[in-house]
Amino acid sequence: MRKIGFILFITVLAAIITACSSSEAATTVELGISGSDTTIWDYVADKAEEEGIEIEIVRFSDYVQPNLALAEGEIDANAFQTVSYFDAFIEEHDLDLTPIATTVIAPMGLYSEKHDSLEDIPDGGTIALANEATNMGRGLQLLEDAGLIELEEGFDGNGSVDKIVENPKDLNFETIVAAQTPRVLQDVDASIINNGIAVDGGYSPLDDSIFHEDETATPYINIIATQEEDKDDDVLNRIAEIYQSDDVAEFIIEERDGNSIPTTVPLSEIGH
Repeated sequence: MRKIGFILFITVLAAIITACSSSEAATTVELGISGSDTTIWDYVADKAEEEGIEIEIVRFSDYVQPNLALAEGEIDANAFQTVSYFDAFIEEHDLDLTPIATTVIAPMGLYSEKHDSLEDIPDGGTIALANEATNMGRGLQLLEDAGLIELEEGFDGNGSVDKIVENPKDLNFETIVAAQTPRVLQDVDASIINNGIAVDGGYSPLDDSIFHEDETATPYINIIATQEEDKDDDVLNRIAEIYQSDDVAEFIIEERDGNSIPTTVPLSEIGH
């Protein structure tokens, strides 16, 4: 009888130890995104699951709530925003958040139906760009990177054509609603079109533009963000490492047809 009782005790103890070990091995991370497309993060989540990390994707419908939810501890990390947007948002709302890794850049491009290269844009030509301050600023930065204009020293990223200090081709600028930038291609020499709008219109930033951003456009690189106190968390940093792995990069390029560029730019190069 004592033998049976001892065996039962050992069986129960083993079950408790196994349950505790399983509980400790399974770590759940709630990660916020904006929008409904989870394709890339689903792929990352499958890889993380192999290491005992469960990524629970939390969808938000705007660009405000993911950071507020992170600051309140409702989620563990988020991945939806550029460095430029993040820096402005946390300063405005006084949030103690920080990036832990870079992910991709969705390159803005300069498109033309009249010219095949930057050199072909004539003196006095017209460039269309979005009239909203942030997008216009990004467009002006693109034109400076292309060598077509020079911006004032210390340009803060907020667009205004009066911040152009050198315009050697005497270019004209037509500022319009971002959604209209593809529709004016026949009427201008070139148009700067946001990545999402270009892709929706059937254009590829890498194949169809005459110039586009690359992974060195650091203000517009997307990031994974956490609370400052969690920046050294082993699990969160492992998720970042998985995202930056070679096979995830290959998956992103294939899934996005090259319209999202994976990037592993160090945090020091994005000002963090």
